[in-house]
Amino acid sequence: MIDKQALEQVINEALQGTKMYLVTLNVSKDNVIDVALDSDENITVDDCVAVNDAVMAAFDRDVEDFELTVGSYGITSPLLLPRQYVKNVGNDVEVLTADGRKLKGVISAADDEGFTLSTTVKKKIEGKKRPEMVEEQEKFKYNEVKYAKYIIKI
Repeated sequence: MIDKQALEQVINEALQGTKMYLVTLNVSKDNVIDVALDSDENITVDDCVAVNDAVMAAFDRDVEDFELTVGSYGITSPLLLPRQYVKNVGNDVEVLTADGRKLKGVISAADDEGFTLSTTVKKKIEGKKRPEMVEEQEKFKYNEVKYAKYIIKI
């Protein structure tokens, strides 16, 4: 089986000097390798090919055969890394908290520790007859959410 740590090192070396980063790396028992990349900007097919070529040059398929797929991390996939949250500041997301609440809002801030979600909720305001829409900010540590997904607007 391909050494996952050696593989990760080759990928990270190929990504040095770019705005891309490794999000997921899966190696099955049958040596099926799946690499998902993300970037602070955009990822082209040529970017994926360059990482693919780096892996192919580092590992000899005659010694140990493997199947390799290198692609960009899907826009419909949940955010996994703090860097992805930072990239998505200002974007609409759906968050499922560890305690089971499902929230929709905008990531208003993010760092290595967690992120802040701005939501709009209806609240009864003292002195008013009807509830009004009010913006609330809620901070989360990354381990307090099961997932956060980018909401695609059409």
